[in-house]
Amino acid sequence: MLLRTDLRSPDHSKSPTHSSVLTATHRRPPDVTTTGAYTFGIEEEYFLIDARTKLVARAMPDTFLAAAQEATNGQVMGEFLQSQIEVRTLPHHDIRTARTELRHLRQTVARIAAEHGLAILAAGTHPTADWGRAQQSEGDRYDTVMDDLQMIGRRNMLCGLHVHVELPDPDDRVDVMTRMLPYLPLFIALGTSSPFWRSRPTGLMGYRLAAYDELPRTGVPELFRSKEDFDAYVAALVRANVMEDSSYVWWSIRPSLKHPTLELRAPDCPTLLDDSIAITALWRALARRLTRNPELNRDIDAVTRAIVVENKWRAQRYGVRGTFVGEDGAISVADFAEQVLDETATDAEALGCLAEMQRCRTIVGAGTSADAQIAVFEAHGKTQGRAYALSAVTDWLALATLQ
Repeated sequence: MLLRTDLRSPDHSKSPTHSSVLTATHRRPPDVTTTGAYTFGIEEEYFLIDARTKLVARAMPDTFLAAAQEATNGQVMGEFLQSQIEVRTLPHHDIRTARTELRHLRQTVARIAAEHGLAILAAGTHPTADWGRAQQSEGDRYDTVMDDLQMIGRRNMLCGLHVHVELPDPDDRVDVMTRMLPYLPLFIALGTSSPFWRSRPTGLMGYRLAAYDELPRTGVPELFRSKEDFDAYVAALVRANVMEDSSYVWWSIRPSLKHPTLELRAPDCPTLLDDSIAITALWRALARRLTRNPELNRDIDAVTRAIVVENKWRAQRYGVRGTFVGEDGAISVADFAEQVLDETATDAEALGCLAEMQRCRTIVGAGTSADAQIAVFEAHGKTQGRAYALSAVTDWLALATLQ
């Protein structure tokens, strides 16, 4: 099995109104309930930057984080490094409500940041950030991770998009994770937003994973076939004092420890909010399709996984303009995306997210944040030099984050 797909679907579920979710945002913490409706949640990581210079902030003011948490009922969290923050939506059944809340979270965090002379920037890497000047956030877990990872941990100045989707039977998560692997490179390509690293063009559309995958237990998941296999793997590492629990498994796709969800972790954080929503819609629709078609990708094997690893690299290197290894040779990312979107349309329609998922075609046609960043850099670099061009890129990113 290489790059191949299939389909089927129907059935709708009720969804709350926009206003009810925003009210709930300030009344209760996120939770997940088993509904069989493919409930989903979105997590985005942002860089905290100086509002005037657009340079990454070395330290996060305590007053900023406290104010942001109070304004969102705890849906804003500090990250591994003080120059990063994360927002988390409530669980949702309706994609438009989720979009409204995610927009609300971006705007709320940006407003409070502005009160502290700061701003937020949504991208996989900050174009000019120097990880050597970064400061670790306080916390026992962060101390443990940093002690283990050393320099690799200090270099983790990277921001991603994480999407959770609840499956009707949580015990199916490992099986669906493995059968989801052929689609993983497409999610990476659609989210690329990290073409620069330490003030240099990297030549990659998505450099973030090149740095992130230096960490242990990252990258493409192993070919586990059942929950029992995954649990045995985790238990072996816990017994050996390698990690405390499965939350230290940082694969590009993983079963969540805290929620009965399958979590996508591969994409860079998209700069445009609607790109995050498009990726979320596709992830949810594919999860439904694989769950309802248990034979789809059942024949995935070591060869398939090796090709997924190759296509993952090609997604990082070339983004949506590249090609993947397919069954009959090379297939363009555009053609593969079209195939997947067409075959998943019935599921997306049943989940009420067809229009949002179809925006993936717009991403492929118009380019990702990485394409836009490179265009800004090249437009200014030819006449005004690298430093000015990089400044123009960070200005664009800051504006586009709140578009």
